[in-house]
Amino acid sequence: MSNSREVIPAATLVLFRARDGAAPQLLMVERAKAMSFAAGATVFPGGRVDAGDRALAATFAGDQDIIAGAIAAIRETIEEAGMPVGLIPAPHIAALTALRQALHGGTAFGKALHDGGFAIDPALLVPFARWLPPAGAAHRVFDTRFYLAEVPPGAPEPVVDDTENVSVFWASAQEVLDAAEEQRLEIIFPTRRNLERLARFGSFAEACADAAAYPPRTVTSWIEERGGISYVCIPEDLGYPVTSEPAVSAMRS
Repeated sequence: MSNSREVIPAATLVLFRARDGAAPQLLMVERAKAMSFAAGATVFPGGRVDAGDRALAATFAGDQDIIAGAIAAIRETIEEAGMPVGLIPAPHIAALTALRQALHGGTAFGKALHDGGFAIDPALLVPFARWLPPAGAAHRVFDTRFYLAEVPPGAPEPVVDDTENVSVFWASAQEVLDAAEEQRLEIIFPTRRNLERLARFGSFAEACADAAAYPPRTVTSWIEERGGISYVCIPEDLGYPVTSEPAVSAMRS
């Protein structure tokens, strides 16, 4: 029997919305319970990097994996929440709706952009982290790049896609952590660790400064026994304030 596993490139977007006198809010989606990945969990919008994303990335100079991930994060955020991140010019609601419908219908992102008269700027997204499950975690795993971005001026309120997700909402990182602690929602291990890191920042600029201080390296967890208790652990030099959690409480996919 083969021990090989399928590693799927993926991307997710941490979208910030500033508030006067309060911590910034982040865009979150609740996954449908029927989904094979992170079923029922609250996550950042995102998904796999597809061939259309890579084709579009080839039109930009730079690291193709990082650019393709940024493009996938932009596309997925439009598909899942109707948020026009990285689009030039900023679309009116009718144009955004048409673009989203085209993507839901299977149109490649590059063609949908061309048909709508849009360009994109992947550089508006800031690489923040990269997570890859350990060997043996599953036969199919996601190599996920996390990006940061600010909500565009004049952006509409998010609208759930009602396919992969069942709700979409804004909340601060700490509010999501508190809701998970009170069992009002579920978050998986990587989401929890990133929320803990993000909860320390009072602005998008602070989060970007942290990303610059800790250039993304692949985060892969491991199991470690401490006093007879199994812990899920990550490296301590990647900017995360919490680097371990008892395995019994870690919800992982």
